[in-house]
Amino acid sequence: MKQSEFLNLVMPFKDKLFRLAKRLLVSTEEAEDATQEILLKLWSGQNKFKSYNSVEAVAMTMTKNFCLDRLKSKQAGTLTLVHNNYVDNNASLQNQSEVNDSLEWINKIVQTLPEQQKMVLQLRDVEGYEYEEIEKLMDMKATAVRVALSRARKAVREGLMKKHNYGIG
Repeated sequence: MKQSEFLNLVMPFKDKLFRLAKRLLVSTEEAEDATQEILLKLWSGQNKFKSYNSVEAVAMTMTKNFCLDRLKSKQAGTLTLVHNNYVDNNASLQNQSEVNDSLEWINKIVQTLPEQQKMVLQLRDVEGYEYEEIEKLMDMKATAVRVALSRARKAVREGLMKKHNYGIG
């Protein structure tokens, strides 16, 4: 496979790999390193592409596993899960402040979720993956994916309700 063919195949989902890595590793630099590492692994293993149903799914799984390994490693003592990719350039200062505050709370709540729920929430609600794709990526059954997503959403919703209703009633 030529370099141009490889780039045509991999570039469409490179940003998804980065977002997943950033979601798991927090640091932009760490996420860039992880993405680069996965792209290098894909380049060196490109002879296996024909045996894959979806190179993107394999790359996402590789990214997830690489990042989780990094989080488990001794080097990753300070890495945590955070996600903030929402920017509204037309919002007023007050709205921006409220959005930033809500995003901080959501991130704090998401950090308390079990790892599986964090991943399912990221893949479904942020990345937009279908349930079947999440099943394959996470190696889970359909009902387990739906239950994990439902529990994650419920925990985020209840956490936000507590925050916004604090001191009322």
